[in-house]
Amino acid sequence: GRERPSMAFWAAAVAGSALVVGFALWQGAGALQHADWLLFAAMVLGALGYAEGGKLSRELGGLETISWALVVSLPAVLPTVAWLAAQTLPQIAAASARAWLGMAYVSLFSMFIGFVFWYAGLAKGGVARVGQIQLLQPFMTLAGGAWLLAEPLDAPTIGFAVAVIAVVALGRRTAVRAAPAAATAATAAAAASAGLPPARSR
Repeated sequence: GRERPSMAFWAAAVAGSALVVGFALWQGAGALQHADWLLFAAMVLGALGYAEGGKLSRELGGLETISWALVVSLPAVLPTVAWLAAQTLPQIAAASARAWLGMAYVSLFSMFIGFVFWYAGLAKGGVARVGQIQLLQPFMTLAGGAWLLAEPLDAPTIGFAVAVIAVVALGRRTAVRAAPAAATAATAAAAASAGLPPARSR
């Protein structure tokens, strides 16, 4: 996104990531589980997608960005979904109405409408600064599980969550500057919109 975060920003980002990894290690009895590595791979790929999506949303808008992302990914997603559906036809046929409602909610709100606002936020607030909010996602998931599914929340989990919230708050106060090329382009665009001639180099 042509952003240049400061060293303080990177320090906060590393601290927040270390807290999340430490939480995963604590939950996994001192070792990362197979599911943790899968989530890590998903996180890396998701980070690349968020960064590019945030950049595109500045030009296209949040709705257009997620819509085109779904269209472009369809050739890869559709065969995969068809193959998985063929492997689990009995479970799909036996799924309850509540399960289908949950699927509809995740598809419509979490994976579409939510991303409209997410990409719009990345475009307005900057990929680096807004992206740090993702560090809160594991703990928001746990809070949702406690609220909706009555899953227990213990004191260490709450402590980790509070620490991550503090780090994210600190990170959002650090400097994230635009790269020189981005700043020059923004200046030229502002001058053009104001009807001023472009600046000449001396």
